[in-house]
Amino acid sequence: MNIYLKLGSKGELVKKLQKALNLAADGIFGPLTEERVKNFQQSKGLKADGIVGAATWAKLFPSVFKKSKRKINEIIVHCSATPEGKSFTTDDITVWHKQRGFTTIGYHYVIYLDGSLHLGRDVDIVGAHCKGHNSNSIGVCYIGGVDKKGKKPKDTRTPEQKEALLSLLKDLKKMYPGVRILSHCYYEKGKACPSFNATEEYKDI
Repeated sequence: MNIYLKLGSKGELVKKLQKALNLAADGIFGPLTEERVKNFQQSKGLKADGIVGAATWAKLFPSVFKKSKRKINEIIVHCSATPEGKSFTTDDITVWHKQRGFTTIGYHYVIYLDGSLHLGRDVDIVGAHCKGHNSNSIGVCYIGGVDKKGKKPKDTRTPEQKEALLSLLKDLKKMYPGVRILSHCYYEKGKACPSFNATEEYKDI
């Protein structure tokens, strides 16, 4: 499920958003929907940017973007280790992870190339993304992380992914005060994942 919506977004989730805001549900995120979102955000003390990210969903639909019942002290950032510019989905990752013996996708959130944010494993369920650190962490993954030939680690994040990842991490920080944001390779030294230094890049969030 894409939980990152903004001007120009379309689909059933936009209709759900519009119904919650008492608008005609045409499924198109236009200027009127954006204006209503900004008004809602302002009324809830959120940044009134008209973008429906994690914090706004949490106010509108707590069941869609919810706070974990587990004690969370780490947000661990990953890449999917897939070739630059090639699209993959949560369904693809679920297949890969099941082939490795997991019950389902190991990450809790996945960011696609277009910056859309998608739900993975339920946050109340312990993830399967960082050995020895799953119990009290949230796993966030962006699609990419390897060059176009699929051989060398590379920071392949699109501008949209960078924007969405920063927004998500800020929202998670608010949801879990005091949480640390770390690269997967911070714990597993032999890995390049997430192909950039997330620990350093997000240390001041």
